[in-house]
Amino acid sequence: MEESAKPGLRIREGDCAVLKRDEVFKAVLVLRRRKVIFEKQWFYLDNAIGHIYGTTFEVSSGGSLQPKKKMEETTTETKEAGTDNRNIVDDGKSQKLTHDDIKALKDKGIKGQEIVQQLIENSTTFRGKTEFAQDKYIKKKKKKYEAVITIVKPSTRILSTMYYAREPGKINHLRYDTLAQMLTLGNIRAGNKMIVMETCAGLVLGAIMERMGGYGSVIQMYPGGGPVRAATSCFGFPESFFNTLYEFPLSKVDSLVSGTFSSETLPSEPEYNVPVEEESNGSVDEKQTLIQETEEESSTEAVMESNETEEQETMDLAAEDTEYKESKEKGNKENIREKQRKQQERRRKLVETAALLEEKNADGLIVASRFHPTPLLLSLLEFVAPSRPFVVYCQYKEPLLECYTKLREKGGVINLKLSETWLRNYQVLPDRSHPKLMMSGGGGYLLSGITVTVEKVQSDASSLEAQKIEEPTSKKRKLQELHC
Repeated sequence: MEESAKPGLRIREGDCAVLKRDEVFKAVLVLRRRKVIFEKQWFYLDNAIGHIYGTTFEVSSGGSLQPKKKMEETTTETKEAGTDNRNIVDDGKSQKLTHDDIKALKDKGIKGQEIVQQLIENSTTFRGKTEFAQDKYIKKKKKKYEAVITIVKPSTRILSTMYYAREPGKINHLRYDTLAQMLTLGNIRAGNKMIVMETCAGLVLGAIMERMGGYGSVIQMYPGGGPVRAATSCFGFPESFFNTLYEFPLSKVDSLVSGTFSSETLPSEPEYNVPVEEESNGSVDEKQTLIQETEEESSTEAVMESNETEEQETMDLAAEDTEYKESKEKGNKENIREKQRKQQERRRKLVETAALLEEKNADGLIVASRFHPTPLLLSLLEFVAPSRPFVVYCQYKEPLLECYTKLREKGGVINLKLSETWLRNYQVLPDRSHPKLMMSGGGGYLLSGITVTVEKVQSDASSLEAQKIEEPTSKKRKLQELHC
């Protein structure tokens, strides 16, 4: 069964994976001998490599992961159950095991499930609780003492849930159901040519790329020196997906619209400078350390050996120093050439992106930014073809109301809608299904619409007026007959 599983469903070294425990998620890179800390526990992912995504592991001693075996639920725990919890007093004396006893059990290597069983056996009030209360008690203790994690494959739903729970500010408080509405209203599908402007750490971009499946093209508009794709890298897309991804700076949109755009004024990428400097500094430090060690060894030997040996070692050191200088100059030249090559490649890609935008036939526009949406939307709609959808997300409704008014005044859009999604989670259990007490206060607002051609609308209106003015003679005769 495992032999026939698809390779993409197995955990491989270098993959981006998501750790899951109950409703808590964390994205990690799968590497050997790398300590991972998750939910106050540390472990290594070495033993997880080769297993299928969705496998549940137990954290054993030494931080190694072992696949959890499915065990039959014991019925001895819930044989005796009370009918009323009113006489149970939470005075802290119902548990016979102390913290030291539990710590001693952990030190012996006893698993969490056995610890939970001993807690149940040593509780004086467990059998007096109702069946529902017993289930709640067991669930609470398992969460505390069982070191169990599940490794799942990243997806839009999982990553959006993770970011909204852990770092909502990084994604402008974009809730996962609102993101789903954006993908639906934007008609995201394979083969599209989409324009994306987002400051949500690359989450919206990754969601669009996942739904398009590597077919079509995605143009990312970015502010500042370069695009931010922290969340996009967590999806673990293959290299072919990034071949269809283009980027273009927002600072050059006005020149592109006015026709004054030139490739000579494109900015150089700043991020290439940092790795090159780090690499060169690292090599210099290693060389200097190597030379210092060699000098110390040679000075120790010089005390014991003759003058001839000292002269020979001095010549060797001079030769090594010369080789080092030559290699340093050669390395600097290679770094400069590599930097120039990358800048030329980026400039070429930007020129291609400008050519794609100048065609003005994009199949849709998605905006989810911390900036005011009105100037962004009005400028980027110039590159969208007629009869295509656009969606704008904002955490607050007031900027979208202003944008709605501007679009109404300008024209060229129809079916304008300003909406807010309402989300409430439910607990679904036998005889106790109900809405959860805690719910999200708001997931942001969406402004959606469809582009149309203004010129055609005006010509159609003028032709209708002309038809009204010049009525056909047959219609005039019928009117005259009716009056008679």
